[in-house]
Amino acid sequence: MSLAPRGKRLLNQVHGALIFGRRVEALADALANAIPHDARRILDLGCGDGQVAVALMQRRPELAVEGVDVLVRPVTHIPVTQYDGTSLPFADQSFDYVTIVDVLHHTDDPASVLTEAARVAQRGVVIKDHLREGVLAGPTLRLMDWVGNRGHDVRLPYNYLDREEWGYAFARAGLGETQRQVRLGLYPAPLSWFFERKLHFVNRLEHINPG
Repeated sequence: MSLAPRGKRLLNQVHGALIFGRRVEALADALANAIPHDARRILDLGCGDGQVAVALMQRRPELAVEGVDVLVRPVTHIPVTQYDGTSLPFADQSFDYVTIVDVLHHTDDPASVLTEAARVAQRGVVIKDHLREGVLAGPTLRLMDWVGNRGHDVRLPYNYLDREEWGYAFARAGLGETQRQVRLGLYPAPLSWFFERKLHFVNRLEHINPG
């Protein structure tokens, strides 16, 4: 569905007023809880303008977070390196953890992106994404994605995974789940009744065979 520039501006204003600020704070809370307290260097894969990373460092001042993205925005709140969407421009085990927040469902092959993130992470990967499970999960996730991203011309393949597909992606990356959060508080009531449910999760994943 296409939108004229005026429609995009209106969509972004509504999303920003109702959801965006709360979302940043809730995500930062969840990430701060997921990343172990002896971690120091973090890579935010698909960081956007870095607002979530800044909110995370406000909660965890010992963390140094830098970003990487396929498109570097004109203004960013953290240092951001551009990459091609396939190969991260960092050596193996360059970071303690890699965070990937609402990025994998925008890719054609989430398992490949996750595997590359695992390569540059010494200890593990923390992801926030969606679980395609439950009544009308697919259409609900599409609606949320469209409202949150269409106004910014973000690519929307709607590539949501079910529980079995996530398990395959984790195994392919050589990662195992060590923590899971599903009550994130991303939306105020009554929006949370429709858009929260069990559609969102934050997982800490760590190397199954650390080397």
